[in-house]
Amino acid sequence: MSDQLQRLTAALADRYAIEQELGAGGMANVYLAEDLKHHRKVAVKVLRPALAAVIGAERFLHEIEVTAHLQHPHILPLFDSGEADGFLYYVMPHVEGESLRDRLRRETQLGLEEAVAITKAVASALDYAHRHDVIHRDIKPENILLQDGQPVVADFGIALAVTAAGGTRLTETGLSLGTPHYMSPEQATADREIDGRTDTYSLGCVAYEMLVGEPPFTAPTAQAVVAKILAEDPALVTVRRRTVPPNVEAAIHQALAKLPADRFTTAAQLADALANPGFALAGTATTHLIPTEVPSTWQQRLAIPMTVAAVVMTVLFLWASGRPRSDPGPLRRYPIALPADQALRPRFGSRIAVSPDGARIVYIGSGEGGGAQLWLREWHRLQATPLAGTEDPRTPFFSPDGENVAFFSSDEALVIAALDGAPPVVVADSGIRSEGGWWGRDGYLYVDSPGGLARVPEGGGAPAEPVTKIAEGETSHNWPTGLPNGKGLLFIIRHGGDVSQSEVAVVDFETGGHRTLTRGVHVRYARTGHLIYATADGTLMAAPFDQGRMEMTGPATALTEVVGLGQYGTADLDLSDNGTLVYVAGGGGTGGSSELVWVSSDGTAEPVVADWRGQFHTVALSPDGLRLAVSMVTQEQEHIYVRGLDGGVPSTLTFTGSRNWRPEWTPDGRGITFVSDRSGKLNLYLKPADGTGLAVPLLDRELGVEEAEWSSDGEWLVFREGGGLSGHQRDILAVRPGKDEDPVALATTESEEKVPTLSPDGRWLAYESTESGRAEVWVRPFPGPSEAKWKVSLNGGVEPLWAHNGRELFYRNRNNELVVATVQTTPTFALVSEQALFPAGAYRLENNHRAYDVAADDQRFLMIRLGGTGGSGELVLVENWFEDLKARVGS
Repeated sequence: MSDQLQRLTAALADRYAIEQELGAGGMANVYLAEDLKHHRKVAVKVLRPALAAVIGAERFLHEIEVTAHLQHPHILPLFDSGEADGFLYYVMPHVEGESLRDRLRRETQLGLEEAVAITKAVASALDYAHRHDVIHRDIKPENILLQDGQPVVADFGIALAVTAAGGTRLTETGLSLGTPHYMSPEQATADREIDGRTDTYSLGCVAYEMLVGEPPFTAPTAQAVVAKILAEDPALVTVRRRTVPPNVEAAIHQALAKLPADRFTTAAQLADALANPGFALAGTATTHLIPTEVPSTWQQRLAIPMTVAAVVMTVLFLWASGRPRSDPGPLRRYPIALPADQALRPRFGSRIAVSPDGARIVYIGSGEGGGAQLWLREWHRLQATPLAGTEDPRTPFFSPDGENVAFFSSDEALVIAALDGAPPVVVADSGIRSEGGWWGRDGYLYVDSPGGLARVPEGGGAPAEPVTKIAEGETSHNWPTGLPNGKGLLFIIRHGGDVSQSEVAVVDFETGGHRTLTRGVHVRYARTGHLIYATADGTLMAAPFDQGRMEMTGPATALTEVVGLGQYGTADLDLSDNGTLVYVAGGGGTGGSSELVWVSSDGTAEPVVADWRGQFHTVALSPDGLRLAVSMVTQEQEHIYVRGLDGGVPSTLTFTGSRNWRPEWTPDGRGITFVSDRSGKLNLYLKPADGTGLAVPLLDRELGVEEAEWSSDGEWLVFREGGGLSGHQRDILAVRPGKDEDPVALATTESEEKVPTLSPDGRWLAYESTESGRAEVWVRPFPGPSEAKWKVSLNGGVEPLWAHNGRELFYRNRNNELVVATVQTTPTFALVSEQALFPAGAYRLENNHRAYDVAADDQRFLMIRLGGTGGSGELVLVENWFEDLKARVGS
């Protein structure tokens, strides 16, 4: 227990028994406590010391009194407040449910009826408070609690106390009030005269986020968010969610008016507008709220669900022969329907590439046995065609003449496939990585490598040649795309696991130096002279760009397209030389929705917890099989949550660091180890599974620790270091915590060894290795020192996992099927048989760690189903996009 917590516990001991910390925010820490007098659970909120020093006890206690006078069913009451041993605190009921923020982290978007109901309830509470001359000043999802399904607003009076302390002194502490995403323009500019309409604006932001999945304005920094609030208009709700009724959209956008005079006079008027189907913005018709580009008759028909054949015929009518025309013609947008057996498959990296002439695409679709392969779709043909020899591909990209396509294999080899059916050719199998590529007109293919960008001759036969060098503070260079004048490359710089910090950069071939241009996660160059890039929230941006000087020459403009993003901000987006844009639409944020499911041995799947969706990443079952730990990405950060399999409310295990993932339970089920970047590099931490106490470093290695697993007796900790951000090859080692100073090397060859899993009896280690030239599953004695080992997989293998019975090993094969291998372990190890259980292509595949677990009966598998139901997002084609681009940004 920390000194501060000990002091607080002692100071309040006569009134409240502190039980555990529930969370920490920018202004206060929250503790669960027992009210000793009334025998009830309460939430004790303690102001951070720096903030308490700025406000002062007298001012704080005076301002917090306002909450005590507010009595409304949707306002959380104040029980107590005071000062104790220098701590300023206030006490409120402990809400058994969750906050709206917790709900949005799981589900991203809420149902229309529920979102409107929550908004109306909060508006009712605000209207009551405003009529009593109380302004909240910090309405946001964190301050809206859901108690038995009913919203209650918390923390009235806190924001007023902070504001009254004065901006200068507050700024000196390094603290800030709330988050800028929900601040009104007048609050963002620190206007002295603020009334209830500032709360109405903030509630409009919350309603917008509940429907769209993110606030009206997002940006990598607080300053950039404020700049957007002051200078830009929010995108229309129906651009992001077409099912929202006109009156709801109109009500939200009136609440978001820049000038308070243009908003609703009272919060009650906002609630009335939401309930009135005929409501429209003053002086306008509701039809004025739809995008200015009115769909044509053909586009309207395409918006209606149709058969695949009907959509294809419509596309053919619009596209004509599929060849470029001297007259660009009108701008047209429409979805591309793909048959179920040819649909996009969930994969890491970009899944689509458009040919330079815009006449066809290559994409990653379904393969044999549940795997994946490349498909060629030409617009003048009704069906896509599979490309032979392209199994398990990543990140396709076209040659300049459009006759060949390059891609990365599962072994991170660079492969070229001819579209005329010639066998694929490997041009590089070492010194590269599979995160983006570009085929230059100079005869080189430009790709990612551990040290930066590199280039490989298109004919092969030569090692990868460095193009850029990763600088201090940078972790990788990815997703290159060349400039037509041949002077340099655009690419993405990553800084750790926080994709919101990723930057668009350019390298000058003549000098070899590179520099950053702007924040972004994916970039393309448009021959209209524009830089096209996606931000971390999925917004597509455009800025004028001088390729001669290799610099932006004007401000960026947000476009109407919203791109779906995957892990690390990877985007399904490409642009042809003649202005054909192809992308997978998304709702913003990094990654799409997924759900946790039980998959039986016959492939039947059912949700683990109904209606729980989010961007789940890695998962682990507790030893007793009653709980799960899962990492989930929200707001460009990844944290670990613990939840009972019988439902209940998920509890947050981690709060600091931008990336916390790969949880593993200790054998007694009391603790969870996980990988976190909170120290600046990835290392291993341990925290009690009930969330009490602090996370403590368990392993701190120079190369970082990126995954780990305990032996069943808790004696050994097997871990993997290297790879990822370190640039070093991946190696597997083991240590006995508290006994060994130096770890034992287990699998440390020049190949890649990862995903260790120990047999229940602790005698055998299974792992994944590329020593045979491709990823396979191997088994060796544990802890050694025997050099004996056996290859288990027969057709490639990743993600091994021992069954609880110790007689079976599970893994995914090259066809992306889940396989069970029956083995014998006495008197020595031997492979008995193998059987493919079910196709696993619809479930998350974690490249360097296992993304599933198995129940105690070894018959059900806990897996992450992508897209919630296995969907992959809507593929959108925009014809003659350059005309729209020039109209919006200028030539």
